[in-house]
Amino acid sequence: MRQLCGATPIEGGGERERFKSFPAAVDVLSLTKPWVDLEKYRRDRLKEAMYEAELAEEFLKNGLVRNAAGKAFQAVKAYLAAVAAAQRDKVVAAFPGRRRLGPTKVVERGEWIIAVMPTSRMREVAAVIGDRELRLMVELALNLHEFQYNGLDGDAEVSRYASEEMVRRDIEEVVSYIRRAASGQQP
Repeated sequence: MRQLCGATPIEGGGERERFKSFPAAVDVLSLTKPWVDLEKYRRDRLKEAMYEAELAEEFLKNGLVRNAAGKAFQAVKAYLAAVAAAQRDKVVAAFPGRRRLGPTKVVERGEWIIAVMPTSRMREVAAVIGDRELRLMVELALNLHEFQYNGLDGDAEVSRYASEEMVRRDIEEVVSYIRRAASGQQP
């Protein structure tokens, strides 16, 4: 029996075994890198965005609001990475330089940002892309990410959310956007 990062022990083997009942997740676990096959990476991230949005909606239906917030955030992050891959040249120009991945592997810094999509760079990447609605969704996603860790705060001092109703609305808005935007980008 293995245990992943302090999580519940997994019977019988690796992470892939755990996801056999969710076949779509197996595809996403083998995500290619944008410097290997940019178009495949973009398609995989769009699929991931749709899966994460679906999970967010399911968690919300079951009353798991903080988990739903986390999945909505992941959906936006995956979608942003897909859009950034489609606009690779803009992203690479906005983030000049190179990033060493190992002793012999060096990639463009912008490509590394597309691959990892660091939370700290999401606002900046969305601004570079220049889509106003996407920028709004990134802001909502970052708020939901913060809520996932801090929970509700009636005084709105620790969290941006004082009511669960507001959280639910933002999750529903993000899920709706991802469904519409990601399905419009798939071939």
